[in-house]
Amino acid sequence: MNLGRSSAMIAAGTLASRVTGLLRSIVLVSAIGAGGLGADAFAIANQMPNYIFQVISTGVLTAVFVPQIVKWSQEEDGGRRLLSKLFTLATVILLAVTVIATVIAPLLIGLISSFQTDAQYELAVAFAYWCIPQVFFYGMFALVGETLNARGIFAPYAWAPITNNIVSIAGFGLFMWLFGPGRRDIEAYDGTMIVFLGLTATLGIVAQTVVLFAFWRRTGLRLSPDFHWRGMGLGQLRRVATWSVGMLLVGLVVSAVQQRVITTASSDAVVNASSNMWFNAWLVFMLPYSLIVMSIGTPYFTQLSHHAHAGRHDAVKSDMNTAIKTLGLLVVFAAVTLMAAAVPAARIFSSDLAEAEATAPVLISFLVALVPMAVLFIVQRTFYAYGDTRTPFFFTLFQAAIAIAGSLATPLIFLHGGLTAGVALVQSISSTLQVLLAIFLLRRKLGGLRIGGGLWAIVRFTLAALPAGAAGFAIYLWAGGADGWMAQGKILAVLACALIGTVSLAIYVGVLALFRAPELKQIGSLVRSRLGR
Repeated sequence: MNLGRSSAMIAAGTLASRVTGLLRSIVLVSAIGAGGLGADAFAIANQMPNYIFQVISTGVLTAVFVPQIVKWSQEEDGGRRLLSKLFTLATVILLAVTVIATVIAPLLIGLISSFQTDAQYELAVAFAYWCIPQVFFYGMFALVGETLNARGIFAPYAWAPITNNIVSIAGFGLFMWLFGPGRRDIEAYDGTMIVFLGLTATLGIVAQTVVLFAFWRRTGLRLSPDFHWRGMGLGQLRRVATWSVGMLLVGLVVSAVQQRVITTASSDAVVNASSNMWFNAWLVFMLPYSLIVMSIGTPYFTQLSHHAHAGRHDAVKSDMNTAIKTLGLLVVFAAVTLMAAAVPAARIFSSDLAEAEATAPVLISFLVALVPMAVLFIVQRTFYAYGDTRTPFFFTLFQAAIAIAGSLATPLIFLHGGLTAGVALVQSISSTLQVLLAIFLLRRKLGGLRIGGGLWAIVRFTLAALPAGAAGFAIYLWAGGADGWMAQGKILAVLACALIGTVSLAIYVGVLALFRAPELKQIGSLVRSRLGR
């Protein structure tokens, strides 16, 4: 398996999907605003399917499905018999979960929000009825995508979300043409507008799922419905999945507590960062995480699964160390540079400067955990490669306890306007402590991990990134800061981010070259190989 080529395909697809995703958010913000009661109601309702999907995808598919496909692929029929059973079972479960979630939509909205008015709650419930059916299509998308990944076909899963973004951009653009742009009061939303927004969001997920199915033939598998689920090792799968699902349910409790705290700041009168700005800041945070961590880490996860299944423990440790170094070189720079460009980056998906200034602290608070989460990605998936979902449950429970306690204490520490940034900072601190515990537990499981070189490399990268980030922030201040041209419009904000990023990158590479960092040569070789040179 060519990890460089696989990473390149995933990175290109992820970049395209994230860029179009940002365009989607820009159009949506233009249509309904980044802040306000109506925007927050839609954000909560549209995020609900993602919360449920996280349990299905990360809790079951990533932790259970990929290692099983790798194992079953060694069967004489390439895994066809067992995968037919698993796909049938998964489809039934997805349908049941989607129907139940739709029926109890009012309860779910009440659990993850603390809206101050009945009108905002009722609007969120109305949106949820149209958004929750996304759960089924999210699940099928992940089911097919993880099968493709496990069989070494990485590109379609990374590229298919572009279809969702294109459909959504067209739908939200048509919404503006029919109903007008801009933030609006709750009373302005009628039944037609609710259906239009909710259905647009759902049709985008349907479209990306249909596109992914077009690549199924490349797996070489011909599956058929099979309701005879005996003989597929359900007992073992259930034991593995139980801990993983439990871990994600803990994560849902954390998200519910966080949103119940954050939604108290939702307001039309004052620009406070609330739910919609939280999700927008998270979207920007996920751009480097997805582009770097997911694109490079996903092929490593498949390779880790192969080595773990074969009992090649030294190869697993070597993969971990190499992956941490490679990820660290890139995510350290991304974190520091985005912090320097936080206001222009936030302005890209904000209606005005006030919304951008309210969102920037939330983004910075998230970025504190970008490097720890990159390391956690590798460590957690090493546990998964060995079929261990029990241990990740416990270090996730540890993180959840800190995040919940910190979020509940946030209103006592932060003023109303800084509430959301405070919750994001607590999330980052708890994630950092989580990765430290995860490394300790993995060391106990495998013995010496030999990742000291990777962790020391991250320290060196951070020292090199600090002057680069300082230079980028100096350019922002030189341009006038928030009152300057960099935050006066979306296009200018994009140009500002490009300028800050270019200068910061030049300094970062220069410092690494000055100290002859070996990883710089390695990443250069990787880039040349991707360009076919």
